Amino acid sequence: MGFWPTDCFAGRRILVVGGTSGIGAAIADAFLAERAEVVVTGATEGEVAAVPPRAGLSARRLDIRDGEAVKAFVGGLGWLDHLVNCAGVIRRGEELDPEVFAAVIDINLTGAMRVAAAARPLLAEAKGTITNTASMLAFFGGGLVPGYAASKGGIAQMTKSLAIAYAGDGIRVNAIAPGWIATPLTKALRDDPQRSEAILSRTALKRWGEPADLAGGVLYLASPIASYVTGTVLVIDGGYMAV
Repeated sequence: MGFWPTDCFAGRRILVVGGTSGIGAAIADAFLAERAEVVVTGATEGEVAAVPPRAGLSARRLDIRDGEAVKAFVGGLGWLDHLVNCAGVIRRGEELDPEVFAAVIDINLTGAMRVAAAARPLLAEAKGTITNTASMLAFFGGGLVPGYAASKGGIAQMTKSLAIAYAGDGIRVNAIAPGWIATPLTKALRDDPQRSEAILSRTALKRWGEPADLAGGVLYLASPIASYVTGTVLVIDGGYMAV
Protein backbone atom coordinates (compact mmCIF):
# COMPACT_ATOMS: atom_id res chain seq x y z
CA MET A 1 0.00 0.00 0.00
CA GLY A 2 1.28 3.46 -0.92
CA PHE A 3 0.80 6.72 0.91
CA TRP A 4 -2.80 7.06 -0.25
CA PRO A 5 -4.93 4.72 1.90
CA THR A 6 -6.25 1.99 -0.38
CA ASP A 7 -10.03 1.69 -0.56
CA CYS A 8 -10.60 4.40 2.04
CA PHE A 9 -13.81 5.42 0.22
CA ALA A 10 -14.88 2.00 -1.04
CA GLY A 11 -18.44 1.34 0.10
CA ARG A 12 -18.69 4.72 1.83
CA ARG A 13 -21.76 6.85 1.17
CA ILE A 14 -21.10 10.37 -0.09
CA LEU A 15 -23.75 13.08 -0.46
CA VAL A 16 -22.82 15.79 -2.96
CA VAL A 17 -25.42 18.55 -2.75
CA GLY A 18 -25.44 20.37 -6.08
CA GLY A 19 -23.64 17.44 -7.67
CA THR A 20 -25.62 17.14 -10.90
CA SER A 21 -23.27 19.43 -12.87
CA GLY A 22 -20.11 21.52 -12.77
CA ILE A 23 -17.84 21.29 -9.76
CA GLY A 24 -20.19 19.01 -7.84
CA ALA A 25 -20.39 16.51 -10.71
CA ALA A 26 -16.59 16.35 -10.99
CA ILE A 27 -16.33 15.68 -7.26
CA ALA A 28 -18.98 12.98 -7.51
CA ASP A 29 -17.03 11.36 -10.37
CA ALA A 30 -13.86 11.35 -8.27
CA PHE A 31 -15.58 9.56 -5.40
CA LEU A 32 -17.14 7.07 -7.82
CA ALA A 33 -13.67 6.31 -9.15
CA GLU A 34 -12.71 5.44 -5.58
CA ARG A 35 -15.63 2.97 -5.45
CA ALA A 36 -17.80 5.05 -3.15
CA GLU A 37 -21.60 5.09 -3.22
CA VAL A 38 -22.56 8.62 -4.26
CA VAL A 39 -25.85 10.50 -3.97
CA VAL A 40 -26.04 13.77 -5.90
CA THR A 41 -28.80 16.36 -5.72
CA GLY A 42 -30.11 18.98 -8.09
CA ALA A 43 -32.59 21.79 -7.60
CA THR A 44 -34.91 20.73 -10.43
CA GLU A 45 -36.20 17.53 -11.99
CA GLY A 46 -34.52 18.59 -15.23
CA GLU A 47 -31.10 18.73 -13.57
CA VAL A 48 -31.64 15.31 -12.04
CA ALA A 49 -32.87 13.77 -15.30
CA ALA A 50 -29.75 15.03 -17.12
CA VAL A 51 -27.39 12.99 -14.93
CA PRO A 52 -26.07 9.98 -16.87
CA PRO A 53 -26.81 6.70 -15.07
CA ARG A 54 -23.73 5.06 -13.58
CA ALA A 55 -23.10 2.24 -11.16
CA GLY A 56 -22.96 3.50 -7.60
CA LEU A 57 -24.62 6.84 -8.40
CA SER A 58 -28.06 8.05 -7.37
CA ALA A 59 -29.47 11.45 -8.43
CA ARG A 60 -32.27 13.08 -6.47
CA ARG A 61 -34.06 16.43 -6.42
CA LEU A 62 -33.62 18.57 -3.30
CA ASP A 63 -34.62 22.17 -2.63
CA ILE A 64 -32.18 23.29 0.05
CA ARG A 65 -34.33 26.34 0.74
CA ASP A 66 -36.90 24.01 2.33
CA GLY A 67 -35.69 23.07 5.81
CA GLU A 68 -38.25 20.32 6.37
CA ALA A 69 -37.51 18.76 2.98
CA VAL A 70 -33.79 18.80 3.78
CA LYS A 71 -34.34 17.06 7.12
CA ALA A 72 -36.56 14.41 5.53
CA PHE A 73 -34.16 13.81 2.63
CA VAL A 74 -31.00 13.51 4.72
CA GLY A 75 -32.70 11.48 7.42
CA GLY A 76 -34.00 9.13 4.75
CA LEU A 77 -30.46 8.26 3.67
CA GLY A 78 -30.13 6.04 6.73
CA TRP A 79 -26.35 6.37 6.89
CA LEU A 80 -23.78 8.82 5.58
CA ASP A 81 -20.00 9.06 5.69
CA HIS A 82 -19.17 12.32 3.91
CA LEU A 83 -21.10 15.44 2.93
CA VAL A 84 -19.97 17.82 0.19
CA ASN A 85 -21.92 21.10 -0.06
CA CYS A 86 -21.64 22.35 -3.66
CA ALA A 87 -25.01 23.93 -4.40
CA GLY A 88 -24.81 27.59 -5.36
CA VAL A 89 -26.19 30.37 -7.54
CA ILE A 90 -24.87 33.71 -8.77
CA ARG A 91 -26.88 36.67 -10.12
CA ARG A 92 -24.38 39.18 -11.47
CA GLY A 93 -25.67 42.74 -11.20
CA GLU A 94 -29.04 41.66 -9.81
CA GLU A 95 -27.58 41.01 -6.34
CA LEU A 96 -27.46 44.74 -5.63
CA ASP A 97 -31.21 44.38 -5.08
CA PRO A 98 -31.67 43.38 -1.41
CA GLU A 99 -34.30 40.77 -2.28
CA VAL A 100 -32.02 39.04 -4.78
CA PHE A 101 -29.14 39.38 -2.31
CA ALA A 102 -31.22 37.57 0.33
CA ALA A 103 -32.24 34.84 -2.11
CA VAL A 104 -28.60 34.12 -2.99
CA ILE A 105 -27.64 33.99 0.69
CA ASP A 106 -30.55 31.62 1.38
CA ILE A 107 -29.29 29.09 -1.14
CA ASN A 108 -25.51 29.43 -0.94
CA LEU A 109 -25.05 29.91 2.79
CA THR A 110 -28.20 29.06 4.74
CA GLY A 111 -28.86 26.09 2.45
CA ALA A 112 -25.44 24.66 3.24
CA MET A 113 -26.10 25.14 6.95
CA ARG A 114 -29.47 23.38 6.66
CA VAL A 115 -27.84 20.33 5.08
CA ALA A 116 -24.92 20.28 7.53
CA ALA A 117 -27.26 20.44 10.52
CA ALA A 118 -29.49 17.70 9.11
CA ALA A 119 -26.49 15.48 8.36
CA ARG A 120 -24.82 15.93 11.74
CA PRO A 121 -26.39 12.90 13.48
CA LEU A 122 -25.50 10.51 10.65
CA LEU A 123 -22.00 11.92 10.27
CA ALA A 124 -21.46 11.63 14.03
CA GLU A 125 -22.22 7.91 13.80
CA ALA A 126 -19.70 7.53 10.98
CA LYS A 127 -17.10 9.98 12.37
CA GLY A 128 -17.40 11.54 8.95
CA THR A 129 -16.60 14.81 7.25
CA ILE A 130 -18.18 17.89 5.72
CA THR A 131 -16.53 19.76 2.86
CA ASN A 132 -18.11 23.08 1.95
CA THR A 133 -17.51 25.15 -1.19
CA ALA A 134 -16.30 28.68 -0.58
CA SER A 135 -14.60 30.85 -3.23
CA MET A 136 -11.84 33.37 -3.74
CA LEU A 137 -14.62 35.88 -3.11
CA ALA A 138 -14.50 34.77 0.51
CA PHE A 139 -11.30 36.86 0.66
CA PHE A 140 -12.11 39.90 -1.47
CA GLY A 141 -15.20 41.67 -2.80
CA GLY A 142 -17.11 41.52 -6.06
CA GLY A 143 -18.91 44.69 -7.06
CA LEU A 144 -21.55 42.92 -9.15
CA VAL A 145 -22.03 39.95 -6.78
CA PRO A 146 -22.38 41.21 -3.19
CA GLY A 147 -24.72 38.35 -2.30
CA TYR A 148 -22.45 35.68 -3.73
CA ALA A 149 -19.35 37.20 -2.11
CA ALA A 150 -21.10 37.54 1.25
CA SER A 151 -22.35 33.96 1.04
CA LYS A 152 -18.88 32.62 0.32
CA GLY A 153 -17.31 34.68 3.10
CA GLY A 154 -20.02 33.24 5.30
CA ILE A 155 -19.20 29.72 4.14
CA ALA A 156 -15.59 30.21 5.23
CA GLN A 157 -16.62 31.41 8.69
CA MET A 158 -19.37 28.80 9.01
CA THR A 159 -16.80 26.12 8.17
CA LYS A 160 -14.50 27.28 10.95
CA SER A 161 -17.39 27.57 13.41
CA LEU A 162 -18.84 24.13 12.64
CA ALA A 163 -15.36 22.63 12.88
CA ILE A 164 -15.40 23.74 16.50
CA ALA A 165 -19.05 22.87 17.16
CA TYR A 166 -18.90 19.39 15.59
CA ALA A 167 -15.44 18.33 16.78
CA GLY A 168 -16.88 16.61 19.83
CA ASP A 169 -18.90 14.38 17.49
CA GLY A 170 -15.76 13.34 15.62
CA ILE A 171 -16.82 15.25 12.51
CA ARG A 172 -14.19 17.22 10.59
CA VAL A 173 -15.43 20.29 8.70
CA ASN A 174 -13.38 21.95 5.97
CA ALA A 175 -13.91 23.90 2.75
CA ILE A 176 -12.35 24.43 -0.63
CA ALA A 177 -12.06 27.89 -2.18
CA PRO A 178 -12.03 27.47 -5.96
CA GLY A 179 -10.47 30.01 -8.28
CA TRP A 180 -11.75 30.75 -11.78
CA ILE A 181 -13.27 27.45 -12.90
CA ALA A 182 -14.86 26.74 -16.29
CA THR A 183 -18.48 26.07 -15.25
CA PRO A 184 -21.87 27.46 -16.31
CA LEU A 185 -21.55 30.07 -13.53
CA THR A 186 -18.46 31.59 -15.22
CA LYS A 187 -19.59 31.27 -18.86
CA ALA A 188 -20.36 35.00 -19.17
CA LEU A 189 -16.84 35.85 -18.02
CA ARG A 190 -15.19 33.30 -20.29
CA ASP A 191 -17.19 34.60 -23.25
CA ASP A 192 -15.98 38.17 -22.62
CA PRO A 193 -12.46 38.40 -24.11
CA GLN A 194 -11.42 41.36 -21.96
CA ARG A 195 -12.65 39.88 -18.70
CA SER A 196 -11.19 36.47 -19.51
CA GLU A 197 -7.80 37.96 -20.40
CA ALA A 198 -7.74 39.97 -17.16
CA ILE A 199 -8.37 36.79 -15.18
CA LEU A 200 -5.81 34.68 -17.06
CA SER A 201 -3.12 37.35 -16.92
CA ARG A 202 -3.26 37.30 -13.12
CA THR A 203 -3.58 33.51 -12.78
CA ALA A 204 -0.10 32.03 -12.34
CA LEU A 205 -0.92 28.86 -14.31
CA LYS A 206 -2.43 30.94 -17.16
CA ARG A 207 -5.53 28.87 -17.69
CA TRP A 208 -9.08 28.49 -16.47
CA GLY A 209 -9.44 25.71 -13.96
CA GLU A 210 -11.50 22.64 -14.73
CA PRO A 211 -14.00 21.18 -12.26
CA ALA A 212 -11.84 18.05 -12.00
CA ASP A 213 -8.96 20.22 -10.70
CA LEU A 214 -10.88 20.58 -7.44
CA ALA A 215 -11.67 16.93 -6.84
CA GLY A 216 -8.27 15.96 -5.43
CA GLY A 217 -8.51 18.59 -2.73
CA VAL A 218 -11.95 17.35 -1.69
CA LEU A 219 -10.83 13.72 -1.57
CA TYR A 220 -7.83 14.73 0.50
CA LEU A 221 -9.94 16.64 3.03
CA ALA A 222 -12.35 13.70 3.38
CA SER A 223 -9.62 11.06 3.61
CA PRO A 224 -7.76 9.63 6.62
CA ILE A 225 -4.65 11.46 5.40
CA ALA A 226 -6.33 14.68 6.60
CA SER A 227 -7.34 13.23 9.98
CA TYR A 228 -5.85 16.21 11.84
CA VAL A 229 -7.27 18.83 9.44
CA THR A 230 -10.42 20.69 10.40
CA GLY A 231 -11.57 24.28 10.09
CA THR A 232 -9.38 24.78 7.01
CA VAL A 233 -10.30 26.63 3.80
CA LEU A 234 -8.15 25.09 1.06
CA VAL A 235 -7.53 27.52 -1.83
CA ILE A 236 -7.41 25.84 -5.27
CA ASP A 237 -7.00 28.70 -7.71
CA GLY A 238 -4.08 28.12 -10.05
CA GLY A 239 -2.10 30.78 -8.21
CA TYR A 240 -4.58 33.64 -8.75
CA MET A 241 -4.31 34.85 -5.16
CA ALA A 242 -0.51 34.47 -5.14
CA VAL A 243 -0.03 37.34 -7.62
